[in-house]
Amino acid sequence: MLVSVIVRTAYGTDERTDYPNLVGKANKSVRYSELSILRPPPERVRFPVSFLTLIRSEDKSMKNLRLAATGTLVAVLLTVALAQKAAPHLLGGDELKSVVPAEFFFRGQKAPTQLRNATGFQTADGKVTFGALIDASGYSTAIQQKYQGMLVTESKLNLGGSELAPGEYGFGFTADKFVVMNVADQDILSAPYQTDAELKRAMPLKMVEDGAGYKLYAGKKWVAVKLQ
Repeated sequence: MLVSVIVRTAYGTDERTDYPNLVGKANKSVRYSELSILRPPPERVRFPVSFLTLIRSEDKSMKNLRLAATGTLVAVLLTVALAQKAAPHLLGGDELKSVVPAEFFFRGQKAPTQLRNATGFQTADGKVTFGALIDASGYSTAIQQKYQGMLVTESKLNLGGSELAPGEYGFGFTADKFVVMNVADQDILSAPYQTDAELKRAMPLKMVEDGAGYKLYAGKKWVAVKLQ
């Protein structure tokens, strides 16, 4: 929009011009309100209602998708965790570290356990059975001949055909049998053991799955372990 103003020339004639006199005389200053009418009004960008509705719909869909994905992931993790907890399995390194004590009390004194030579399993109801070799150098020769490791079980076991109640025990493979003692060094179980002559990689102590039960190995000697 243009404003017409009258400009008087030096010759005394009036001329009409179609632009504002921005210089003017000292007593005729241009006001801000007069200049503002020269500015074009700001343009407003208008979007169709359908376009804005589409944006809101997409935002809502993405939010629902993220929530659904998060819920699915949580459900999968919980299912896996529950399945692992419920399934019977051999104990892993971290599980053994959390249950095997640093020392084990037997016959009036404590002896260091060997975590590197530890093994065990967990049942479907979460009960554990584990054993580990011990350092029996502080015991008499008679005790050392049969006391080689410690055994802890929360379940009733069948070892080589003999029943063992839940508790804490010492055990060992002697010249002709597998022996379990209470912590007072009293024999409470003995059973014949087997020898696996074809075993290629013998270890000081390990447990392997064997059908519905396990085999407890000390070197190539082993005894069957089953839940009673």
